[in-house]
Amino acid sequence: MRKILVITLTGILASLIAGAAFAGTARIDRREARQHERIAEGRRHRQLTRGELARLHAGQRHIRRMERRAGSDGIFTRRERMRIERAQDRQSRAIYRFKHNRRVRV
Repeated sequence: MRKILVITLTGILASLIAGAAFAGTARIDRREARQHERIAEGRRHRQLTRGELARLHAGQRHIRRMERRAGSDGIFTRRERMRIERAQDRQSRAIYRFKHNRRVRV
């Protein structure tokens, strides 16, 4: 009986730890996908120059690297999520600024 209890508790604990490890990734991934769509829209509507596109893609790569590094140990800490979300905030502002700066791709 005790052996079954220990195995059950171990399984529950492992699932809780795994759930906490990836708690922030769904939100981060959704936001990353929306930002990619905004960049693609700016490209389609000729609102972004080649240089602006290059800078925005570099910013997206930076965020993906941050996310990969943060999850490399299997746990996303609160501080790591906050850093990634702050980087996404900066990237979102950059997308808006570049799309609305009256420069067009020729």
